[in-house]
Order: sequence, then C-alpha cells, then structure tokens
Amino acid sequence: MRNMAFDDPDAIPDDALLVLYANGDAEAARQLTTRLAPRVLAQAARILGDRAEAEDVTQEAMLRLWRIAPDWRQGEARVTTWLYRVTANLCTDRLRRRRGGTRDVNDMPEIADDAPSADQRMQQDARMDALQGALNELPDRQRQAVVLRHIEGLGNPEIAEILEISTEAVESLTARGKRALTRILSGRRDELGYDDD
Repeated sequence: MRNMAFDDPDAIPDDALLVLYANGDAEAARQLTTRLAPRVLAQAARILGDRAEAEDVTQEAMLRLWRIAPDWRQGEARVTTWLYRVTANLCTDRLRRRRGGTRDVNDMPEIADDAPSADQRMQQDARMDALQGALNELPDRQRQAVVLRHIEGLGNPEIAEILEISTEAVESLTARGKRALTRILSGRRDELGYDDD
C-alpha cells in the first residue's frame, strides 16, 4: 500500500517527500532529487557560468537538504525556497573564492529543442553564450536576482527570502541587472539574429 503514494509523485508536496525521506523512504529521496536537482543545477549554472562548478554546487545543496531532513518542520518554509537560498549562498562562496579568475561559458548546457536545424542550434548557442557572458559581467547580487526572477521565474517576495534582502532591494537589483544586460547586449542584436520588426 505504501507505494500507492508514488503512483502520482507530482501530487506529493516537497516537504512531505522530505519528511518521508527523513523517515527512511528511499523512493521519496529519488522523487525529490528528480524534481529539485535540475532546478538547482540550472540556477547554479546561470550564476556561476561553469557547468562543472554548478554540478558540484548541486551535489552540495542536495546533501545539505538530506542532512536537514530529520529536523525539517513542515509549513515553516518551502523546500524550494530553502534550497534556492542554499544554492545562492554556495554560488556566492565560489564566486568570492575565484575573484580575478576567468569564467568559461562554453560549458553551459544547451537548451533542448524539438529537432532544431544546425543553423538554429548555432544561433541558440550564440545567444546562450552571449547571455551567459552578459550575466557574468553583472555584480554577483544582480546576477543572482536576475537569474532567480527572469530565468527561474520566481516572484520578488520569494527571491527576497532566498537572498535575505527586502522586496524593494530585489526590485532594484533586477531592474539594474536588466538595464545592464540590455546595455551589454544592445550592440549585438543583428549578430544574434534579432530584428526590430
């Protein structure tokens, strides 16, 4: 009967899966990892601009989630909010450690598409590289806010909780980040295949 809960794993809330894992349910851990690890990886890859580092951050963030599972109190915070915050903090630590180093945007994951042509793939790769390069030019907090808001699709209150700042500060960071990205990418519209129609 216990496996019936996993007939529709998407119906089980994250915090319930975490509590099940804390009580020894390995299937709950698998479901939660399948659901959350790709989101953590995407967030870390966008902030760090390095796939290998993002994978390391993802592993560390998920390990921290498993460690806190026995103490998790349902209803106090969303698992995703907690995990986004941990990921943001781990990324910030890595960025601080590598100050002055170079960032390789060639390791960014490609966006899956329904059988794009070679030209479309090259264009998409150029756009992703340009976006990642532009993101890398932003100050760390602006980059985090822009990634969480415009790539991960989170709302300002949740971002404020993740970054431990006010909602107004999130709005300011994302607005400044968007303006900076527009400025950085503005001279490349033709090159990237965007027209002003």
